[in-house]
Amino acid sequence: MPEGDTIFRAARTLNKALAGKTITQFESAFPRLTRVHEDTPITGRVVESVAARGKWMEMHLSGGLVLVTHMLMNGSWHIYRPGEKWQRPQRDMRVLLATDDFVAVALNIQVAEFYRAAELEKESPSRQIKEDFLAADFDEAEAFARLRAAPADMSVGEALLKQTIVAGIGNVYKSEVAFACRVHPFAKMGSVTDEQLRCMVATARKFMQANVTESSPEGIVTYFGFRRTTGRANPADRLWVYGRAGKPCRRCGTRIESRKQGADARVTFWCPECQGLPA
Repeated sequence: MPEGDTIFRAARTLNKALAGKTITQFESAFPRLTRVHEDTPITGRVVESVAARGKWMEMHLSGGLVLVTHMLMNGSWHIYRPGEKWQRPQRDMRVLLATDDFVAVALNIQVAEFYRAAELEKESPSRQIKEDFLAADFDEAEAFARLRAAPADMSVGEALLKQTIVAGIGNVYKSEVAFACRVHPFAKMGSVTDEQLRCMVATARKFMQANVTESSPEGIVTYFGFRRTTGRANPADRLWVYGRAGKPCRRCGTRIESRKQGADARVTFWCPECQGLPA
């Protein structure tokens, strides 16, 4: 599943390409979106802004209409110049919006819905997001308080992934943040100290902000870089534990372990030496 930094970069790119531009073409594989277009045409509207909220994306259109999408496991947004060959087959298209300058295509996205701006706050699931690590108004103290209020018997890894507690962290950052703060991802939230919790909040914010720096002056590009948490230049050394089961810990040399976690059975990685499980 794309993490918060991926959604943030996609929204930023879409905003730079589309904001202030008139939509000249709209298509969708979703009948409910097509019905909205037939009743109140999307073409002719102006894209006012595109922004990320955790793992959700909101595209605000003139006339008080908002397109809300979620990439889930395999979705993505691509930007092309008119006539440019797509990197994915036409059959993967779920939503297409075109202006005179760009074509924005949502590929394999499973969740897409139009909302009236006046109803967005109470109806859209994107508005359940309260503390987004990449939001300009992110409140570190509030994120700490929300994690501190998580059920005592919930595991650390599950709490970090719970988007209604804190938003933007995915499976990679879950493992990387816990490792950086020497917290076992299967430890119960009730056993985590305030110091450890503050470390995880600050580290998640730092890691994610470091991975949304501009990769080109224009910003109208698809992001092809590698997510990094170690700060090391070598791409092979870019992550501390994620995806490294059986390999030596970069700190102590102990073999990295992995196990599925939570209802979604997402694989978690950790160092048993650096991240001791509390008694």
